[in-house]
Amino acid sequence: MLPHAGPGRTLPAPSTPVGGRRFVAVSAHDDVAAMREEYSAGGLDSSDLADDPVTMFGRWFDQARAAGLHEPNAMVLATASDAGRPAARTVLLKGYDERGFRFFTNTASAKGEHLAGNPACSLLFPWHPLERQVRVEGVAEPLPREEVQAYFDSRPRGSRLGAWASDQSRPVADRAALEAAWAAAEARFAGVEDVPVPPHWGGYVVRAWRVEYWQGRPNRLHDRFLYERDHVDATTWRTVRLAP
Repeated sequence: MLPHAGPGRTLPAPSTPVGGRRFVAVSAHDDVAAMREEYSAGGLDSSDLADDPVTMFGRWFDQARAAGLHEPNAMVLATASDAGRPAARTVLLKGYDERGFRFFTNTASAKGEHLAGNPACSLLFPWHPLERQVRVEGVAEPLPREEVQAYFDSRPRGSRLGAWASDQSRPVADRAALEAAWAAAEARFAGVEDVPVPPHWGGYVVRAWRVEYWQGRPNRLHDRFLYERDHVDATTWRTVRLAP
């Protein structure tokens, strides 16, 4: 998050390094509504589509990786509570196939609690440098424990200890308390080569019924193609072009 002006504060000068990155300071009087880009990186036509959305995703994902995008597997996961309150956060895609899109997390977290009560969710891959985005709507299902174990074992040891240390989405007193919890986990599993999977940690596969591919175009006449099927177990996909 970039610093902002407030009482007693001024924005850094233009092109001032902040957190290792550079940004251009703007006046409080600048009109955000006037900010716009013209999209012209490419187009998308029906002849460019694969027969199914997973194959299509693989094409675009490989292109995002080849383009050097930072964490092209970063995706926004949107969920809703039982009361219908929406929430969104960025998580990392850890695999995809004909079943759907996989990610792992603390299942006792806010998103885990949401998915337990309401498994309907959506994903968004915001590949801005390519002027592309992929939107997924579906239902999240827990992954088998053996898949969770296999992925957990592939994580760096520090990350595995972090899964034990963090009571995700719950209040924590300060940074020192968090680091103390990690140190306690490190001491607990000292000399243990294979740190076990915490009982509150797992994974999900988002089984899609709708997948949309969006390519920015000039004059806001963007190309949008939607793959959809009647339900997550259906084997037949339909495609349709959507107005921008």
